[in-house]
Amino acid sequence: MKLLSKDHLPAYLRLMRVDRSVGTYLVAWPALWSLWLAADGIPPLTLLAVFLVGAFLMRSAGCVINDYADRNIDQHVERTKNRPLALNEINAGEALTLFALLCALAACLLLFTNTRTAALAVLAAVITTLYPFMKRHTHLPQLVLGMAFSCAVPMAFAAVNDNVPYVAWLLYTAVVLWVISYDTFYAMVDRDDDLKIGVKSTAILFGRHDRTLIALFQILFIALMIAVGLIAQRHIGYFVGLLAAGILFIYQQISTSHRSRDACFGAFLNNNYVGMVIFIGIASDYALFNPLTVTE
Repeated sequence: MKLLSKDHLPAYLRLMRVDRSVGTYLVAWPALWSLWLAADGIPPLTLLAVFLVGAFLMRSAGCVINDYADRNIDQHVERTKNRPLALNEINAGEALTLFALLCALAACLLLFTNTRTAALAVLAAVITTLYPFMKRHTHLPQLVLGMAFSCAVPMAFAAVNDNVPYVAWLLYTAVVLWVISYDTFYAMVDRDDDLKIGVKSTAILFGRHDRTLIALFQILFIALMIAVGLIAQRHIGYFVGLLAAGILFIYQQISTSHRSRDACFGAFLNNNYVGMVIFIGIASDYALFNPLTVTE
């Protein structure tokens, strides 16, 4: 593999999407929900730091391997034609080296967890690596992305309690559905270009039923999140957060009624607020009804 060059640092940072942090937030929110639920309140600060840094590193690694896989097609897509590999600002060898470095740094974080969490992290890394290649073979790359992004859920429960209970897998399923819904909005931005170059996505698979099926996934997500809250014996704060998320989903549906690229991309970005209001609901619920002392 080619060594990294400090002269290419700006290109590396763009390849990692450091200038576009919403993807890191979308990975981090489910991790935060899970840490609070697993710890029955504020989680250990060490684990909080591990999962937040891990969200940044693995999301960055995912972006790098995605652009490596798409290096020969990004130049044909309006939204991606100015990415570093598409512009030949860096080469494929540098991208792979950067990917390996990010994965190695993320692996170091596992020293602060346990064996069960590490095993789940390996699975997450494998799925993350496979995701960008799925769009050539299946119309469901969004499902694979959802499986990757949702791995933080069982990992968080494993890190806190060294077990992954039923409620964690219920939450995992909910997050997978959420990711499919918002990444389909993202795929709708590129649908015309993807059809020309033969890239597959749920946006293409769903066709004119795209918004209807996104709405179905959003409804199922809320339903499963309600079930999670009931099993976890949560109170009003938790469910107010879900109500706010539902209102945001309605806004996304209304704003994308004409399916314009800007509106679909805006709906995708709006999911950052979905993750945030759910977290505020969870954290405030525990603060009000299960006040705990912060642990180290």
